[in-house]
Amino acid sequence: MDIKLYKFLNNANNKTPKNVLVIGVIHGDEPVGEFLIEEYLKNKERTIKNNLYYIPRLNFSNKRKNKCNVDINRNFSTKNWELTKKDDDYFGGLEPNSEIETKFLVNLTNEIKFDVIITIHTPYKIINYDGINNPITIPLAKKISEFLDYPTEADIGYPTPGSMGTYYGVERNIPIITIECDENAEPKELYKKFKNLFEYIEKEF
Repeated sequence: MDIKLYKFLNNANNKTPKNVLVIGVIHGDEPVGEFLIEEYLKNKERTIKNNLYYIPRLNFSNKRKNKCNVDINRNFSTKNWELTKKDDDYFGGLEPNSEIETKFLVNLTNEIKFDVIITIHTPYKIINYDGINNPITIPLAKKISEFLDYPTEADIGYPTPGSMGTYYGVERNIPIITIECDENAEPKELYKKFKNLFEYIEKEF
């Protein structure tokens, strides 16, 4: 299936709009991001001051790894990428940047200079962030924490070779905020918080 990218560009006469990318379902067994994004995009008529790019679903499998049995979030060409066993849950492919999904993101982010990337995961109930040398990163992570009532954490607690956080946040200094939602939360209730968050990113951030 084709990866869907929805674009909503500044129409509020803002001379310095930020480019923001929001991504759902990097791991196929974490589907809530698709619901949250698509529910929000049902209302497409609105005035926004930033340029928003939404990918509701990056991974079209129903398991952590993609249909080629690769963890997309370990497939980026970072300095710490490593080859692991194929049956490893975190198998990052036979080589970095080998997957269609990874190539799609790399090409997109080479084409467009994003000011921040936000990804939606489960289950840890935290706001994880990378790109600490960028002045946007920590204030935005704290603001997202206020909307969702999850604590901020700079360290996820385990190594992440080949990850988006390392590729974009650490090595390219593009702020990347990883929202780890409560996997037991009712999606419709969770959406109420995300609606306010998305509106903030579009209109106030």
